Amino acid sequence: MSATDPDEGTGQRGGWFADFFGFDEHDTDLRTEVLAGITTFLTMSYIVVVNPAIMTDQYEEGTTQLGFSDGIAIQGYTPGEVQQMLAVVTIISAAVAIFIMAFYANRPFAQAPGLGLNAFFAFTVVGALGIPWQTALAAVVVEGLIFIALTAVGARSYIIELFPEPVKFSVGTGIGLFLAVIGFQEMRIIVADPETLVTIGAVASNPVAILSVVGLFFTLMLYVRDVRGSIIVGILATTIVGWALTAGNVTEPGVLFAEQLPKAQYDITPLAGAFVEGFQNVEAFSFALVVFTFFFVDFFDTAGTLTGVSQIAGFLDENGDLPEIEKPLMADAIGTTVGGMLGTSTVTTYIESSTGVEEGGRTGMTALVVGVLFLASLVVVPLAAAIPLYASHIALVVVGLIMLTNVTDIDWSDRAHAIPAGMTILIMPLTFSIAYGIAAGILTYPLVRAAQGEFDKVTIGQWLLAAAFVVYFVVRTGGVLEATV
Repeated sequence: MSATDPDEGTGQRGGWFADFFGFDEHDTDLRTEVLAGITTFLTMSYIVVVNPAIMTDQYEEGTTQLGFSDGIAIQGYTPGEVQQMLAVVTIISAAVAIFIMAFYANRPFAQAPGLGLNAFFAFTVVGALGIPWQTALAAVVVEGLIFIALTAVGARSYIIELFPEPVKFSVGTGIGLFLAVIGFQEMRIIVADPETLVTIGAVASNPVAILSVVGLFFTLMLYVRDVRGSIIVGILATTIVGWALTAGNVTEPGVLFAEQLPKAQYDITPLAGAFVEGFQNVEAFSFALVVFTFFFVDFFDTAGTLTGVSQIAGFLDENGDLPEIEKPLMADAIGTTVGGMLGTSTVTTYIESSTGVEEGGRTGMTALVVGVLFLASLVVVPLAAAIPLYASHIALVVVGLIMLTNVTDIDWSDRAHAIPAGMTILIMPLTFSIAYGIAAGILTYPLVRAAQGEFDKVTIGQWLLAAAFVVYFVVRTGGVLEATV
């Protein structure tokens, strides 16, 4: 091999990073991985702003409505200060989980405090149930420790491998629809309606909707022309136009671009370690039910996300399983534990990881870039909100459309596959829950097989998993939690 041979060594493909993360094995290179990491970060960076907003009790001391808080309130600190603490905690907990994903699991998945789980934490556990936020954090820590134990003995991967095949192959499509709905909602293209639940928004008169539609079609045009980094370009172009229209007084400040970015509050000592206090005066049964709910939602959100994103990346084996799934699961479990100890709700793997995978990310290098960008945002925490949600959510719609192609992997000619798969796909976006969609498929599969007289095609584990979901639905929707308070 000559000294000028471009294939000599790995310098052209990333040097040390290429060797450590195995670029050649995954047919990727440093530029692709970095681009993928930036894409993932841009599409999920909104959590740095959204998670603190949801987790913080927004009422000033003495003005709390209805007699209870709806999130974390710390005496002596304003909601704005608490929100900034949570922004820092969100970044740190996400970075810890992501670095474990990068260096231990070597997968392009990114993590952060999960949407839905933070709302359950604030509005149900702390708000409706009246459980102190410190105790809610203690429940998150206990959940994380249970996850670590189950992952260490391989139990989590065993449970995931119990997923019926039609459920595994329908998760990607369900997540795609779920992503698209979230994106369209934030872009004001679809809005709530009291009669039909959702309807089209004032697209022709709402500046956010107008710019979102233009940005979406611009991004799609770049994508179909195979422009590298099309999603990033679309997000940034939409953001720049929003800023320009605001600076030119075409729209009011705060409509298309923020009026001002808040100052960061870096002191998180009032939050870190608060979970220890939460173990005092714990009511055992209600605490166990809270842990149970956190456990189920996080477990199956993570399982669904890993399966769906892995399907896009081509990581699944012939049985629809992700090889060495214990490694990314362990990253998720440790992230949850650390997050609870620092002061935030359950950390979980993000479906937005699919945006980076779509850009070509295949190794932990993608995750490493995401983690570094999260840490970098600590320096300029207010700038974490510089990308408006309507702009970043363009990526969710684009990726959602792409993920719909996964529907072709389902054997629609077999009713035992078509019905569970259809239930999974439909329930997921309609309930705004990956976990509910998976639950619907898992519950349906053994019943359909039993109706066909094919009991031998359903394992005992699948029956037990279905029964566990029945218990979960009773707890989650039957008022059991409220009855214990």
